[in-house]
Amino acid sequence: MNLCILIPLITGIICAILGYLIGKATAGNNTREIDEWINKYSALEKDLADCNEKLNSKDQNTLNIIPFDATLAKSIFGKAVKENDLKIVEGIGPKIEQLFKDHGIATWKELSETSVHKCQDILDDGGEAYKIHSPITWPEQARLAYEGKWQRLHEWQDFLKGGRIK
Repeated sequence: MNLCILIPLITGIICAILGYLIGKATAGNNTREIDEWINKYSALEKDLADCNEKLNSKDQNTLNIIPFDATLAKSIFGKAVKENDLKIVEGIGPKIEQLFKDHGIATWKELSETSVHKCQDILDDGGEAYKIHSPITWPEQARLAYEGKWQRLHEWQDFLKGGRIK
């Protein structure tokens, strides 16, 4: 038999045997590691199920709700403030408020969670008359209103004109 064929054949057989033996030797370590990951995964699934159960057992309307204090708001702004009145945000008037409500943003919390870019998109969708407005401070103002930080909101609005810094 030709030696040129025999050497690669023997090398291949030796590599196959060594690969098999190395795989067998390390297989026990992999099994232990896999079992650890399976246990961690099971624990996480249980935690997730517990969290979902707690979440579903609570009234969805009471989650993360900060109570609205109309008296405090009135004492700071000097006028009656209705809960979730988007017009309390400097730069938002009745037409812009309705535009935002038409786009599903009707509360201070929803506005506070809306990006400035999304606010601008809503204004742009409203037409040319709305494109001149700058919503850069609106989500932050809405967050302050939602959190009941009336004094900070009022002080900040002293530096704003139409929602923009003077």
